[in-house]
Amino acid sequence: MTGTPRPAPDTLAARIRRWGRELGFQRIGFADTELAAAERAHFAWLARGYHGEMAYMARHGTKRTRPAELVPGTRTVISAAMNYWLGPELQGEEILTQPERAFISRYALGRDYHKVVRKRLARLARRIEEEIGPFGYRVFCDSAPVLEKPLAVKAGLGWQGKHSNLIDREHGSWFFLGEIYTDLALPVDRPQSDHCGTCTACIQACPTGAIVAPGVVDARRCISYLTIELHGPIPEPLRPLLGNRIYGCDDCQLVCPWNRFARPTTETDFLPRHGLEAPRLVDLFAWDEQTFLKKTEGSAIRRLGHERWLRNIAVALGNAPPSTEITAVLERRTSHPSALVREHVAWALARQRARLIPATGAGT
Repeated sequence: MTGTPRPAPDTLAARIRRWGRELGFQRIGFADTELAAAERAHFAWLARGYHGEMAYMARHGTKRTRPAELVPGTRTVISAAMNYWLGPELQGEEILTQPERAFISRYALGRDYHKVVRKRLARLARRIEEEIGPFGYRVFCDSAPVLEKPLAVKAGLGWQGKHSNLIDREHGSWFFLGEIYTDLALPVDRPQSDHCGTCTACIQACPTGAIVAPGVVDARRCISYLTIELHGPIPEPLRPLLGNRIYGCDDCQLVCPWNRFARPTTETDFLPRHGLEAPRLVDLFAWDEQTFLKKTEGSAIRRLGHERWLRNIAVALGNAPPSTEITAVLERRTSHPSALVREHVAWALARQRARLIPATGAGT
């Protein structure tokens, strides 16, 4: 504010934490921009090809690992965490035991988190501006080359678990991350200690064995990558392992002991919409493109596109128990304009028919 001296850095940091809580963030922390160790790990991960077809992970070079290269003048990163856990009744574990239903990662059931978190961080930045006057900043939420997890670790928001997600002792791992890159000199926080200990529950639970070492995920085997990031065919050997997961995978979080401390979100934007919390696969597979666009408006799912939506559901239908209903809905897509869809439908039909014939022919 013009003519008013800025508060001391410690005072300002305390106020930012308070304003962050008022805006719905469970954690606010402050980190410097030194990420040398994370940079080495990141480039080693890229060198192994673990990013698969996510070329954008390598495209920006050191802008991802050196914040001041992405936003010149950055001195402190404000890191924020917003809880999205829907509570035990909507956690989704039981859906994985119902192969005729579709499992969608819980984070994608509500409004697109990119928009929710980014808008809330922009409001926080404006509140800081009201207090101290204009300052340099940029707001991010999974929207630019940013090493979100290492920055959150440095900011004291939690530690990276063996599944590579951030874990906080008080809130578990069901939260989104966002950042404000600033030119402010603010006191930085101390990282939390790693409390995974000898637990390997997440590694053992991964359906495709994508966690190749503690904290290291080979995206090429990860169901979230296969169903969301991958644009081409899903590798045939991995298809049976996807089960009924059509958009993302929460298995590593479902088994994490620290998530017993998770608390249901109070953000209504993250609550399920359009009945996607436990839908039937055959119903979703019947959606035409206009229905898909309408039902996923404002959702992170929409960026998948109708073609890959059908690709993913076809795999799940192929994994479902033999059913004449499933065979019928698959047959209606055998002439789909997309070669990608047709190929996955053919695969699913072959699996259905191979199991359906013995089942229906028993006793004849």
